[in-house]
Amino acid sequence: MTPGLLEVGRVVKPHGLRGEVIVSLVTDRIERLAPGSVLSSSRGPLEVVRSSAHQGRWIVAFGGVTDREGAESLRDSVLSAPPLEDPTTLWVHDLVGAEVVGVEGRSHGRVEGVEANPASDLLVLDGGELVPLCFVVSHEPGRVVIDPPAGLVG
Repeated sequence: MTPGLLEVGRVVKPHGLRGEVIVSLVTDRIERLAPGSVLSSSRGPLEVVRSSAHQGRWIVAFGGVTDREGAESLRDSVLSAPPLEDPTTLWVHDLVGAEVVGVEGRSHGRVEGVEANPASDLLVLDGGELVPLCFVVSHEPGRVVIDPPAGLVG
């Protein structure tokens, strides 16, 4: 994947005979598949001509892909795009490597990853602690401030 781009989905397989493909998104930002959007792939840039939701995935037509053979050539392609600018949203790529600080100013380490959890995604700290994202009270580049209950973080 090109540096600076984020994986947003993957072409699963062709769909039909007219070059459409099934895409599985790994983001909840469906505007990534809006007509006119350009996604990067190992085959180069792919412009979305049309897309529609289909059984938890998406049927997508890309410009220049007009037949089953062209669609087949996209099978298993990773689709990537630049990060979206949204200051109100916590992005995983912004959190990894950030210092985690309590509201009292005490450092709790750095974020090594973010783990999906049904109740609240979890910050995985370099010391092994897990902090639910619901305890993040503010963030800025390179720094996350948390307000966890007593005893949650060592």
